[in-house]
Amino acid sequence: MGRSALWGLLIGTVLMSVLFLFGFAIPTSVGESGASVAASLVASGILGVVMGGVPGTLIGLVVGAVRRPRQALPPPRPPQLLPPAPPPPNDRWSAMVARCELSVSRVRAAVNTIPPSPARQWFERIAAQFDGELADVRRMAHLGRALDGGQDHPVARRLAAAVRDFTAFEDEVGRVALRMFDQPSLEEARVHLEVLEQQLPNLGNG
Repeated sequence: MGRSALWGLLIGTVLMSVLFLFGFAIPTSVGESGASVAASLVASGILGVVMGGVPGTLIGLVVGAVRRPRQALPPPRPPQLLPPAPPPPNDRWSAMVARCELSVSRVRAAVNTIPPSPARQWFERIAAQFDGELADVRRMAHLGRALDGGQDHPVARRLAAAVRDFTAFEDEVGRVALRMFDQPSLEEARVHLEVLEQQLPNLGNG
């Protein structure tokens, strides 16, 4: 930008000095002495600086500002990734919950092997109730983990009993599902399904 201002000063001064010199000083200096001509040259130079150099400098500053390369913007920062979720706790509480989840998964698989029938629909309702008990199992495990209870803690004993109930119910579902392969009538299957429904773990009332 400084170089543009300097060039503006120089060009403006020269142009206005030449204009004043040839437009005013030379026609009036014919027949005058050398001192008068020199004075005219000095006067033209001063007027050239004032009338041409100053505006030329301003114009040079403007041109330099326009031509100055803009500073490159810094590259955008990559989006900050959220830290990965902590892995689920791997303790005895989780192990007991996983065993109950396994029983629920096996019961679902057993129900899927039963041929479509009203008995299967009843079986599916029982399996859905069994699935709903997992919520209480997980809450119980959270409670035991929060209290950091030992094996003799009431929460630990309650959860261990739930694991036994889930495992026993899984075995009973297998025996009843095996009877369904003979496609008994609903009346014949009713007795087994009613007994199975009564054996559902019910942790909410335990």
